[in-house]
Amino acid sequence: MEKDKCCCNKKTTHRGEDEKKIINNRISRIEGQLKGIKKMIQEDAYCNDVLIQLSAIESSIKSLSNHILENHLYSCVTRDLENGKVETLDEIISLFKRFNKG
Repeated sequence: MEKDKCCCNKKTTHRGEDEKKIINNRISRIEGQLKGIKKMIQEDAYCNDVLIQLSAIESSIKSLSNHILENHLYSCVTRDLENGKVETLDEIISLFKRFNKG
């Protein structure tokens, strides 16, 4: 993963093409799952079946979030800490609090 760049007071993360492909493929699968649930609702699928599919989507999203978080820790956060930017720890703490809501 490449360095974060600052533009207009916003941080950005530049990802390699392979990483973008991995993330976009996972997002496409999640979109497909959502379309499947929409179709299930149109076809009056049994509530239990819809809920099972919703649970699968939750797992897919959590897995994608964990993938991005792991890459963030190994790249952006590591680099910031090596450069003495300890305020990055506040960002990570905030992320973990957000992840643990539920």
